[in-house]
Amino acid sequence: MNNFVFENKTKVYFGKNVVKEHLGGLLSNYGETVMLAYGGGSVKRNGVYDEVVSILNAAGKRVVEFSGIMSNPTYAKVQEGAKLAWASAMAENGVLKIGKVTDFQAHQVQHQLGAYTDCNHGAGLAVIHPVLYRHIYKSGAARFAQNVWGIAPKGSDGETAAGIDALAAFIKGIGLLTTFTELGIPADTDFRAITDSTNITAGCCKKLTRDEICEILKECL
Repeated sequence: MNNFVFENKTKVYFGKNVVKEHLGGLLSNYGETVMLAYGGGSVKRNGVYDEVVSILNAAGKRVVEFSGIMSNPTYAKVQEGAKLAWASAMAENGVLKIGKVTDFQAHQVQHQLGAYTDCNHGAGLAVIHPVLYRHIYKSGAARFAQNVWGIAPKGSDGETAAGIDALAAFIKGIGLLTTFTELGIPADTDFRAITDSTNITAGCCKKLTRDEICEILKECL
């Protein structure tokens, strides 16, 4: 991941050497006592604790520790009941995208499909994603070798393809349409115009050519 600075009430400094780079310059803005809040022992094992304390001591700060922080299991049912809303918020608030170049190539293709056909964005993605994944998975083995759908991530092409097939089956199983024909998109749609106007993104594990995007769209019929 790339280094980043993110602030949402609490400012987060993420990346290699950011403690040394930023902490000393921030201390003059605050009082003489600093509270360190952390969970288990990993912060001490990885050296971050010693680095932070050393900088605080050198700045003449008094250190107060609040350790052993963990989630309260009493509230687990609240989290369970709200997990869909939580997942939706995390998916759309941008936090998961911070520090990396994201892959929204399928979305870019669908945006242009929608511009030419009025196809609903989610419905179009349900058709495009499995087809596009079959074109790119060999170029992104590490991304696709995940334990999803009960398929162990052993990394072979066959297992990865089986995972994509499982995704396609899930999409169909929840009642979404799986072809452009089912969506009412005719075979004589100007896929070349859609392709030529599609933004090709940097985050995709394989940089698709416009000819391949056009082929993907035709395979979606």
